[in-house]
Amino acid sequence: MSVIGMLGAGNVARALASALSAAGHDVIVGTRDRLESAAASAEIAVNALPGAVSVEVLERLRLPLAGKVLVDVANAVEQGPDGFASGLLYRNLAQEIQHVLPDTRVVKALNTVGPAPLMVAPASLAVPPSTFLCGDDTDAKIAVAGLLTDLGWAPQRIIDLGGVANAWWPESFVLMVRPLIAALGPIPFALAIAH
Repeated sequence: MSVIGMLGAGNVARALASALSAAGHDVIVGTRDRLESAAASAEIAVNALPGAVSVEVLERLRLPLAGKVLVDVANAVEQGPDGFASGLLYRNLAQEIQHVLPDTRVVKALNTVGPAPLMVAPASLAVPPSTFLCGDDTDAKIAVAGLLTDLGWAPQRIIDLGGVANAWWPESFVLMVRPLIAALGPIPFALAIAH
């Protein structure tokens, strides 16, 4: 099992930390004053920070994250008056994070799943959801796929979309949340690829 540094302490961080700990991983939660310690101690770090501040905060962790895998689950969005995403702050958040952390192996995952408890309970939906991996390092994506399996994701539901440059595709899904909630109501949902 791995030492996981959870960067952030909000709903996503709490859901992931609890489930990864239950799966046998040693999880260190990095709150504002413990981010550097969590990053330095981790074998694999998870960006569970708000997307709008991810680049700025993670850039300051460049040294403790060097050589490590960073799972980016964030969405960086402009919020409309109703609190839903009205636009993306970056064309590709994961790629921007990779740019400021050149010695870190960034892998985008889980950002098309919500709310946070669904990330760790994919079997709770009537139709099995899919999650997507985008990253430039094959071994890093294998490690992240292993964590996802520990969270209950079936291997056939984990789809590798290629390099981090492709992360803008799953990141764009957040723009569909407002119309989906308008159509379906405030229920848990995720993207599922039928094949």
